[in-house]
Amino acid sequence: MTIGFIGAGKVGCTLGKYFSTHGAAVTGYYDRDTQAAKEAAQFTETKVIGSLESMVEECDVLFITVPDNLIPLVFDEIRKLPIDGKYICHCSGSITAKEAFRGIEGTNAYEYSVHPLFAVSDRFEAYRELSDVFFTIEGNPSHMEDMQKLLHDAGLKVRVIEPEAKTRYHLAAVMSSNLMLALIEEGMELLEQCGFEKEEAQQALTPLIAGNVKHALQAGPVKALTGPVERGDTRTIDKHLAVLDKEEDRELYRLLSKKLIHLAKARNPQRDYSVLEEFLEESK
Repeated sequence: MTIGFIGAGKVGCTLGKYFSTHGAAVTGYYDRDTQAAKEAAQFTETKVIGSLESMVEECDVLFITVPDNLIPLVFDEIRKLPIDGKYICHCSGSITAKEAFRGIEGTNAYEYSVHPLFAVSDRFEAYRELSDVFFTIEGNPSHMEDMQKLLHDAGLKVRVIEPEAKTRYHLAAVMSSNLMLALIEEGMELLEQCGFEKEEAQQALTPLIAGNVKHALQAGPVKALTGPVERGDTRTIDKHLAVLDKEEDRELYRLLSKKLIHLAKARNPQRDYSVLEEFLEESK
């Protein structure tokens, strides 16, 4: 199947380069920003496609790799064209194929959401990391095996999910990546209050963060757990709460500590954490 990309940004460039270097037939790029399309085509050794009409004519699989809010608008233009038998895909983690491609039922095209569980940060380098990334697919069941094969043949890990699971799936990604950054920033701010410069605080926390994440991903969160919650150390936790100036920060600490208690119980089933649970409730 021939593949075309509508949108030559980070995701389009990354997927196009990966596919083209792993045996897939990538035809090229269409973008209203012609310079972006030229750069993407040069990077992937494909070509610039001058119009949506040409894209539909030349490609079997159309990846719409534009910002989420523009996906339905681009599809509204595409659906006016003869897309019978085409595979129409987007790469958003938060919206389903049906939500993005409303009205596709009457076109005899097949709708899919193909999402890499990965933060694409660099337009020209991120493709190197995709071989370790899970891709999730949801959409039209009639040709799901074709889409799975396209990704499998490129050496990618694939998981099919149901449309109703999409929001929960996206939340898992946000919890594990974006929201984690808020905790890192909080830790850096606390070190700055201890006299560290911002860059120094980041350097100081890097081995701790990287080592803990590595251990958690290798052995699982339960085995990686250490610290005052795991020990049931209410005295230290009380001191932590006392130095947090804002109630929202204290509440965040309490909520995360309650979550950690579940891990602590799994790690130490013989240990009684009821005193710590009561303390966290009463510390509000």
